[in-house]
Amino acid sequence: MAAPPTRKAFPLRLDPALHAAIERLATSELRSVNAQIEFLLREALKKRGVNVRDD
Repeated sequence: MAAPPTRKAFPLRLDPALHAAIERLATSELRSVNAQIEFLLREALKKRGVNVRDD
């Protein structure tokens, strides 16, 4: 059985209004806030032509 993928944990400080907006978006897209932030980061990097390797 393959080992589950690892995630890098780090503290992230956000403006409360930004967090609330991300939380609303995450809820509407049936994601956790953490998954939504990762999705948005990947989307932004892709738009800038940065390839993120999925390990």
